[in-house]
Amino acid sequence: MIGIAHEVIPADIDETPGADELPAALAERLAREKCAVVAAREPDAVVIAADTIVVIDGLVLNKPADRAEAARMLRRLAGRVHTVFTGVAAMRAGRLAFGVDEVMVTFGDLSDAAIDAYITTGEPMDKAGAYGIQGYGATLVERIDGDYFAVMGLGLRRVVTLLAQLGMAYEFGAPRLVEPPAA
Repeated sequence: MIGIAHEVIPADIDETPGADELPAALAERLAREKCAVVAAREPDAVVIAADTIVVIDGLVLNKPADRAEAARMLRRLAGRVHTVFTGVAAMRAGRLAFGVDEVMVTFGDLSDAAIDAYITTGEPMDKAGAYGIQGYGATLVERIDGDYFAVMGLGLRRVVTLLAQLGMAYEFGAPRLVEPPAA
């Protein structure tokens, strides 16, 4: 979307939360671990990794295991505010930069029929919190306070900021990152 050429490489890490690990810390840790795993395989690459955590009532809503769990999650979110934490990490030449975006998302009221119809699309099944704001799930959301792209799973402003911390400047309209001019 912003013109940076990229390749998607799964990290396949254990995403089990640590004892008493807070959601923001979990999102940050998982993004850093994913980044480190891929950077070890691709040492000459600029690596960007992210992890998104959906939280309501202190409960982390992961990807649903089945339709019934997706329905339970969506009923819990319906008509309420929840928090999305997206951790992002970037690594270049052994240097790491990272951060977390926190976004408040408000769902509209949802009928059981609407929840069932949404689940039937299949979209909720591989999404934290059982919804994807970039697809049909956009119709469930009444309000967002924060970065829409962080809710999608990768805050683009955060990415550009982290790359700048690693000495890379984003060039608008160009499909590449450039080294900043020497001072």
